[in-house]
Amino acid sequence: MRYNTSPEQAPTTSTRVWALAWPMILANLSVPLLGLVDTAILGHLSDSRYLSAVAISTSLLAFLYWGFGFLRMGTTGASAQLLSRPKDANALLLKAAALGLTIAAFIWVAGLALSEIGLGLMNTPDALLPLAKSYLHIRLFSAPAVLCTYVIVGWLIGRQQTRWPLIIAVTTNGVNIVLDWLFIIVLEMSSDGAALASAISEYCGLAIGLWAVRSAVIETLRQGLRFSWRYGPALSQLLNSNVHLFIRTAALLFSFAFFTAQGAVFGQSTVAANAILLQLMLVSAYGMDGFAHAAEALIGEAFSEGRRDALASVSACCARYCLATALGASLLLWLGQGPTLNLMTDIEAVRHIANSHYGWLIIMPVICAPSYLLDGVFIGALKTQAMQWSMLASVAIIYLPVWLLSKGLENHGLWLSFCAFNLARSLSLALLYKPLVLNKTAPPAT
Repeated sequence: MRYNTSPEQAPTTSTRVWALAWPMILANLSVPLLGLVDTAILGHLSDSRYLSAVAISTSLLAFLYWGFGFLRMGTTGASAQLLSRPKDANALLLKAAALGLTIAAFIWVAGLALSEIGLGLMNTPDALLPLAKSYLHIRLFSAPAVLCTYVIVGWLIGRQQTRWPLIIAVTTNGVNIVLDWLFIIVLEMSSDGAALASAISEYCGLAIGLWAVRSAVIETLRQGLRFSWRYGPALSQLLNSNVHLFIRTAALLFSFAFFTAQGAVFGQSTVAANAILLQLMLVSAYGMDGFAHAAEALIGEAFSEGRRDALASVSACCARYCLATALGASLLLWLGQGPTLNLMTDIEAVRHIANSHYGWLIIMPVICAPSYLLDGVFIGALKTQAMQWSMLASVAIIYLPVWLLSKGLENHGLWLSFCAFNLARSLSLALLYKPLVLNKTAPPAT
């Protein structure tokens, strides 16, 4: 939403941040809440194999789907910097969607062919392999829906239309929860039911997304695809920015997959317990990401117009809200430890392991908060190469060495290295913020 008012009537930075952030907070929270529902339903089945299989295959699936999350992030930053140029913005949507469909075709073919190799690299126990492979194959059929929805959501955030992403997320996850109950509980399809529910709901989300951008699509078709392709950023420019984001996201997903794979060494109960704690961590992460999404849109606008004061004001405002949210999340996690874990699973071995590692979860929101926010700032400014190097350094210089040094602590050592990795992300991006973003504000577009 762009405000066309006089300076005296213009809304404050706080008002603009909240107007963009609250729909994204609700939308983002629906994602891990869906994960919690999946985990809770599977965690109450008689055998922990189903939950463990889903945890492993979901981590692998993240490389295939979330690894291409740059389609959302790169589209947001570019769309935000084209806020006052609708023809260019429409062309951006066309090019990003074409890129998404091309990648989806690759995912479908490569994923089906290489799934067994991938599950082997994840240290998947033989008892879990058939379940994990079946779950993975079902989810691969929704690749076009997932990647096109990434593009649409990114474009809408950059256009400062954050209520549509909320509707898309609520619809997708609401349908998923209902289908989880139907397929897992009523039809007793266990982990396959969870996969089928997710695939169907992802196509429902795409349908809502296409309706949300129908005006841009109609205008593009009216002008002709070849004519529209001439507008907006060059495809090479879009690819260059997205390559940095892809490498950055792949490194992030490696950190999660590595965490899951190393947890599997300690047994399927540890895998299940870690999966529960990570899902709880994502609740706070996705909540704070609402302010990061607001930063993406507003930073992109300010950066493209060369308004250094607005850029600094948005960054400071989002930082205050993000820190308050992190502290609140840590407090709620601490107060709700017992009831939350009882709700998530009634398998005693899993609950015992989760309880013994819960302290790591409590401190995670505060450690991670700066990195979540600064990701949004750097995406809005399209400083994606800095994000890439920050992530790679955090993995190679901090995460893996700390894990090696703390292997004697077993699963506690794994959590220690994961916390150190997230702290390194926060500190490295903070050091790069002033020289690469604040002091490099672009001149106004002509």
